[in-house]
Amino acid sequence: MGKFIRILSDRASVVASDDLWLEGAALQQLQTTSQLSGMRRVVGLPDLHPGRGYPVGASFFSVGRFYPALCGGDIGCGVGLWQTGLVAGKVKLDKLDKQIGNLDAPPDDAELARMDGLQGASGGAIGDSLAALERELAAAGLDASSMRSLGTIGLGNHFVELQSVAGVENQELFDGAGLHAKRLQLLVHSGSRGLGQVVLRQHVDRHSHAGLEQDTPEARDYLRRHDAALAYAHLNRRLIALRVLQRLRTEGEMALDVDHNLVTPAVIDGEAGWLHRKGANPSDRGLVMLPGSRGDYSHLLRPLPAPDAASLQSLAHGAGRKWMRTDCKERLQRKATPAQLARTAFGGRVICEDKGLIYEEAPQAYKDVGSVLESMRGAGLVEAVARFQPLLTYKTRGECC
Repeated sequence: MGKFIRILSDRASVVASDDLWLEGAALQQLQTTSQLSGMRRVVGLPDLHPGRGYPVGASFFSVGRFYPALCGGDIGCGVGLWQTGLVAGKVKLDKLDKQIGNLDAPPDDAELARMDGLQGASGGAIGDSLAALERELAAAGLDASSMRSLGTIGLGNHFVELQSVAGVENQELFDGAGLHAKRLQLLVHSGSRGLGQVVLRQHVDRHSHAGLEQDTPEARDYLRRHDAALAYAHLNRRLIALRVLQRLRTEGEMALDVDHNLVTPAVIDGEAGWLHRKGANPSDRGLVMLPGSRGDYSHLLRPLPAPDAASLQSLAHGAGRKWMRTDCKERLQRKATPAQLARTAFGGRVICEDKGLIYEEAPQAYKDVGSVLESMRGAGLVEAVARFQPLLTYKTRGECC
């Protein structure tokens, strides 16, 4: 484990092999964050990269107070995996593309009714779930108009992806998750849409970036809004998955749904405090997904027991950016057209009719997900269960808001 943990200071460390490149700005942000009042320890994961003031791909543990800005505006962003009834090798990309259609606009009442009747979809009646969420938003003092975005993916690095199973490393765990190697898998990466940003903006307008002392009225108010955004994100991913399953005329079963942007009470090395994850999978929620770029594999992982100091009960949440979004088009437009970027090295397809976004989300803009995985393996944090190959990725038809 030792050579895969880089010690930056008495409070800060990074899980990374010696040859894994990490941007200096991200390391500096990690160090700066470690000096916040009440902060006990910060850990960068192998997908660490700079964010807006705070690093992405990291976990932060504080005592006595917590910092909403550390988990950011996309509260509840995470990844859900559904197994479909579609058989790999018996589907055609053109047909899948046509069937999925346009997911940019939210579902209307007729589509919600069709989704509600989908067999094999867990989670209860959609109408009941929508009503429960509306009540939770109201109790937290949040405007229910944000529910208009439910069932939509959003921009940035969010996506929906149909994947085939490319290999199984641990058959017992794979079978135990209810997965089948010949079935197509549906991966959904999205969050609380604009709602989480509203929650963060309300906090920053009132309290700047100073954080909140625990057990105060202000802290309790924020946590109510935070938890409502988490509930929103969970339902949003479920609705997105059901939309796709219904359009593909197939059943589906959820295998996992895991948040990677949130703040939660935790006990680290025997001390009670607050664990903030910003682009970090939990290691205490069972199996997790490690998505790659559109031109790379995604990996299903089993977290392994590890000292709290090694990873703060957290794991990488993806490949991690290596290029800033503003640099991508200039770096790539002479090398590849949007049409070329819409075809993957695996022979798959990317639906992205936003020319700026398809450059920002090009595989070249991300780290090799295998190097991220190997750093966590070397540190004794995970065991690989299976890897998945992208077949059809939906980003936007160009009408996303």
